[in-house]
Amino acid sequence: MKQVSFKKAIKAWQGIQPVSDRDRERLSRRFTIDYNYNSNHIEGNTLTYGQTELLLLFGKVIGEAEFRDCEEMKASNVGLKMMLSEATENKQPLTQNFIRTLHKTLLREDYTVYRNLPGGMQTSYTIHAGQYKTRPNSVITRYGDRFEYASPEETPALMTDLVDWYNQVEIEGKLSPIDLAILFHYRYIRIHPFEDGNGRIARLMVNYILSRHGYPMIVVRSRLKQAYLEALHQADLTVGPVPS
Repeated sequence: MKQVSFKKAIKAWQGIQPVSDRDRERLSRRFTIDYNYNSNHIEGNTLTYGQTELLLLFGKVIGEAEFRDCEEMKASNVGLKMMLSEATENKQPLTQNFIRTLHKTLLREDYTVYRNLPGGMQTSYTIHAGQYKTRPNSVITRYGDRFEYASPEETPALMTDLVDWYNQVEIEGKLSPIDLAILFHYRYIRIHPFEDGNGRIARLMVNYILSRHGYPMIVVRSRLKQAYLEALHQADLTVGPVPS
């Protein structure tokens, strides 16, 4: 979504305030399903929209479903509630501890990933829940080139810089909540501080910032995944290779 259209949506939202308690409850329920389905579907979760709705509202799933996908979706919903509570009830500055706790909530526990190497050999590594990465991570863009994120050695200092920057800019009030959320999302993604779950954390943090300032939360639709990734890639090309 372009920033201009987002601002128009905010203006339209403000124009229909206040909404009734009944409508607010309905909107909250629909957002919960929309957000969790789309944010996890972007990352490969296979639950259908209907299965997600049944799972989050009634605690059950009809039809075939991977146990891991169900657990991931439930953890995502806990993370969403945790984020919203922190944004609306706790007016203390943002901390790295909150981000790491949110990550641990989403991933639940450490787990091992196995990879088959050319020649038939197998390698493995551990994904750490709630801890910054211990191995380099990168992505292959749709153009076929490899884009490297911040190294494990750089990550703690870059995350300190990011959180300090956010808290300072929020106090100064020179950026709108929309601009602040956009910049935080991009800077966070450039660091990619965890071994898994970075996209889900980034989207939660966007809504943390918006909610903290009384703005409505947003959903990045999974059908717009390629446009979403392309926007990040174009920003990478503009910013250059240095994550800071």
